[in-house]
Amino acid sequence: MTKKLFFQAMAKFLLGLLLMGALLFCPAGTLHYWQAWLLLGLLFAPMFCAGLVMMVKSPALLQKRLNAKEEQNEQKAVVALSGVMFLAAFLVAGLNRRFGWLHVPTWAVWVAAGVFLLAYVMYAEVLRENVYLSRTVEVQEDQKVIDTGLYGVVRHPMYAATLLLFLSMGIILDSPLSFLIMLFYIPIIAVRMKNEEQVLENGLPGYREYKAKVKYRVIPFVW
Repeated sequence: MTKKLFFQAMAKFLLGLLLMGALLFCPAGTLHYWQAWLLLGLLFAPMFCAGLVMMVKSPALLQKRLNAKEEQNEQKAVVALSGVMFLAAFLVAGLNRRFGWLHVPTWAVWVAAGVFLLAYVMYAEVLRENVYLSRTVEVQEDQKVIDTGLYGVVRHPMYAATLLLFLSMGIILDSPLSFLIMLFYIPIIAVRMKNEEQVLENGLPGYREYKAKVKYRVIPFVW
């Protein structure tokens, strides 16, 4: 573990925390928005712990994930659209808190929080199962097809986990409108998965056979 990597990771973590907090609390016009505090805790506390574990056990992987950048124009567009989606969802959630447009029952907030944590555990399991997992669409040197665990159920368990994470955010924030905005993540990842599978089919031996074996991409028997 190097000081440079530590400060780089902490800078990105704090920047993300401050930016998300600003996007929620500034349009809300108040810090008395307990649902926003709940989401920040659910999102950033596990992220901080996971970052510390990676820094100690796999600093090279942490470095790679911190510096990952998409090279393909199509994937750059997907990342940009995702950013616009998050920006809109968080701003609308804050405005919803300020003006009281629409609400969800308190029990629904806590159920969504449970789904969020379950999805986080699922995401951590995907990271454990697939050492080749990358933030960018690419085929790595000596990469092999992973077809066990969650990868034996769906071809893209990481996207299944992020789908649960993102769709639960709007409910946690007590903002049905934000939930509707987050539904745009579905066509966004559909485009990303289509491109990703083309890359893997062309560059990863055995991936075509894996596709024939595991029929569903994200949700068993549905998608």
